[in-house]
Amino acid sequence: MRTRLIFVRHGESLHQIEGVVGGPHGCRGLTTLGHEQAHHLAQRLTGEVAADRPIAVYSSVLRRAVETAQPIGAAFGIRSVADCGLCTWHTPPYADGLPTARFRTEHAVPGGGVFRPFEDGNESWAELVVRVSRAIMEIAHRHRGATVILVGHSETVEGAFHALGAQPIFRGFDLDVPPASITEWTTDHDPGDWPPARWTLRRFADTGGWARA
Repeated sequence: MRTRLIFVRHGESLHQIEGVVGGPHGCRGLTTLGHEQAHHLAQRLTGEVAADRPIAVYSSVLRRAVETAQPIGAAFGIRSVADCGLCTWHTPPYADGLPTARFRTEHAVPGGGVFRPFEDGNESWAELVVRVSRAIMEIAHRHRGATVILVGHSETVEGAFHALGAQPIFRGFDLDVPPASITEWTTDHDPGDWPPARWTLRRFADTGGWARA
């Protein structure tokens, strides 16, 4: 009863190029390259996922993730499901669309860190980890024994190391997750069992030959 979770970071996005906070309004979706990456991902994944296995596709609610997930879902003949739990930082409304550098400097919170937000009104890292981890585990429980593609952000991929890899909230290492990359975890145990299932990291940040954006 193998459960396979395939995490995809969205393709290159306009907010990355423009250097702005990409919230619900500040995110204007993918660049031309990002759309090409999304279609390439769809082709890769249909070649890697057995057609006879149950499959589901999820994405965060942000436009760049939705636009990456759409061709992937279409390639499998299904619609992707948007889940806000898979989102990157839930930044405050005032920051949406602001230059990222300005948000991080002008609105910085003294003493920000793991349990205290780095910016005024933002989530703390601990809050983000719990939110993303809960979404991942809910999806794994719902689709035990199936293959699930989760299209999100670098923080979504990082969240898997906490939810599935039992890493502490404050990790002793950093992760570099390029756009349009694939990270895969599997388990042969029931994700809903207690003690928690043991997961295996099969690959990390696999771009399939695409140049890093």
